[in-house]
Amino acid sequence: MNFNDVVDINRINLHLKGKTKNEIILEIVELFNQSGVLNDKEQFIKDVYLRESEGPTGMTNHLCIPHGKSDGVKKTSIAICRSDHFIPWESLDEQPVNVFVMMAVRNDDKSELVKLLSAIAIKLCDEEIVNILKTTENKTTIFDLFTKN
Repeated sequence: MNFNDVVDINRINLHLKGKTKNEIILEIVELFNQSGVLNDKEQFIKDVYLRESEGPTGMTNHLCIPHGKSDGVKKTSIAICRSDHFIPWESLDEQPVNVFVMMAVRNDDKSELVKLLSAIAIKLCDEEIVNILKTTENKTTIFDLFTKN
């Protein structure tokens, strides 16, 4: 599985409206739901919160990789989002976050979760990519960051 299989420009939102962790999670889940990725939205939400309870999904530099492995997911997918607000979130540097790369992973794709997390982490270690994620208003630019090598 590569980024071309899981990234869709319709799941890129550069102006999330939520101002709390809960509002952000629900807003991104709705992107998955509207794009046909989920077969059970409520189950997926429960599984995202289960993962959140296990430890921080916030990285450093205001970046976050929330995710859920769930029977509520029918197609493993990624949403790439940014908030206009810094959101309090459990993170490795104890700072709020505003860039979210959220994964919805089918339970059958458990082995893909580690591969996707690793690939996303590599992308998010690239300062140029992070700067673009934080500043661009162009969804195609974001899409290309993840799908073009």
